[in-house]
Parts: sequence; structure tokens; C-alpha cells
Amino acid sequence: MAGKLVHFEITDEDAQRAKSFWSSLFGWRFQEWSGPIEYHMLEPGDGPGGAIYPADKRDGHVIVYFDVDDMDAALEKVAELGGSVIEGKSPIPEIGYFARCRDTEGTAFSLFQPDDTVPMPTSQ
Repeated sequence: MAGKLVHFEITDEDAQRAKSFWSSLFGWRFQEWSGPIEYHMLEPGDGPGGAIYPADKRDGHVIVYFDVDDMDAALEKVAELGGSVIEGKSPIPEIGYFARCRDTEGTAFSLFQPDDTVPMPTSQ
């Protein structure tokens, strides 16, 4: 269903300390992602997915992802409505695509289109 909150990310300089905080606050449990970056995913539950990862530059905001059926059409609609695309359609191998945007008031949000056929990058 387009527009559903499907994922969130918390970026912190000390991801281990952040994991401890959120685990203690809400009882969240994390599993390590086996990808090329340090990425601690919430264990699956009833709500949207979530993760914590380290970031040198952060603005103190949670990144939210809303799902879309067609990323290209959604990005066109963002621009048509006066919003802006910060980072265009980017692949997540074997998972889908994401893009980062801002609404007309400058609020940042991200879009996500699931697609498990997105290929892994080839080694060069």
C-alpha cells in the first residue's frame, strides 16, 4: 500500500551506545546485517522495520521511509507538488530502491520501492 511507513533509521556517532539506549527504553532487539556497512536491524516484529547505524554527519532526526508502488512516478509527483528530490532513485541489492526527498516545507523523508530483483553490484 503506497504511503505506508515501512522503515526508519536512527543514525548516531556511537551506534553501540544508541542500541543500548533503545534496547533499554523499548526492549528492542537487534540483528547484524551482513552487508558492506555496519547496520543493526531491529528483529522483525509487527510494526515497520528499523535500524541503527553509525554516521559521522547527522542532524539528530530519524529517517523515515514510506513505500511507493513506482519510484519514478513518485519522484515525479514529489517535484510536481513543489517538493524536492535530495538523492534520486538508488538501488539496495536484492531489496529494492530508495530515494531521499523534502516536502514543500523542507521536511526530509525517504521513499522505498520493494524489488528483490535488484542485482548485486558486480566486482570490477
